[in-house]
Amino acid sequence: MKKVLSIAGSDCSGGAGIQADIKTITAHKMYAMSVITALTAQNTMGVKGVLETQPEFIGLQLDCIMTDIFPDSVKIGMVSSPAIINVIAEKLKEHKPNHIVLDPVMISTSGSRLLNEEAMDSLLTNLMPLATLITPNIPEAEAISGMKINSKEDMQNAAVKIAQSYSGNILIKGGHLPASADDLLYLDGEFIWFSGERIDNPNTHGTGCTLSSSIACNLAAGADMKTSIQLSKNYLTGALKNDLNLGKGSGPLNHMYQL
Repeated sequence: MKKVLSIAGSDCSGGAGIQADIKTITAHKMYAMSVITALTAQNTMGVKGVLETQPEFIGLQLDCIMTDIFPDSVKIGMVSSPAIINVIAEKLKEHKPNHIVLDPVMISTSGSRLLNEEAMDSLLTNLMPLATLITPNIPEAEAISGMKINSKEDMQNAAVKIAQSYSGNILIKGGHLPASADDLLYLDGEFIWFSGERIDNPNTHGTGCTLSSSIACNLAAGADMKTSIQLSKNYLTGALKNDLNLGKGSGPLNHMYQL
């Protein structure tokens, strides 16, 4: 059985973060492991509080996993402070896992910045260079590239700009575009577009977590990058089309719709 590790925060309401990742990994018939970077008090209506895990304890969790059940791939989500980011980077360099998928959780859906400048610098300088793939949405790609993105051409220009300081693969998610929902993969200097179907479903809590975890699963299974992303988009589309409707706000997906 393939093993996939999620390094992320806990969502007590089960729709995003560690809980979404574990459900996604399980739906792919793989063994899920977790390193919890923070506890959050949240639900479909928003985040009410965050309690960070001590960096030393994060390092201990990583050592326990890497020296016993070594993962076939790693997904990284919420990392909220320079100290947390740095210890994760240090342990990844030490243990050298394959297939690191980084979902750079920087900007909330409402546009609020989730990382301060110091944490942003640590993420870009210490953690992002270790990733096989980064999966920013458009506001996050704007923050990384330093340029505005209003079109598919802007997405391409931003990918080229990001690639000047990052040698891994870049998937810019196009869900924030007004005219389309297409995603762009910048792979070895090539632009690869994935058409995105806009689904009339307001319940999108945890979509970014779910997509990045699914990609990590498909990479662990041995699929190439392009195939891994397409399979993951298909999985996410199916979960959205299932029309689960829980909670009073933007609700979660049905990660187990195929079971």
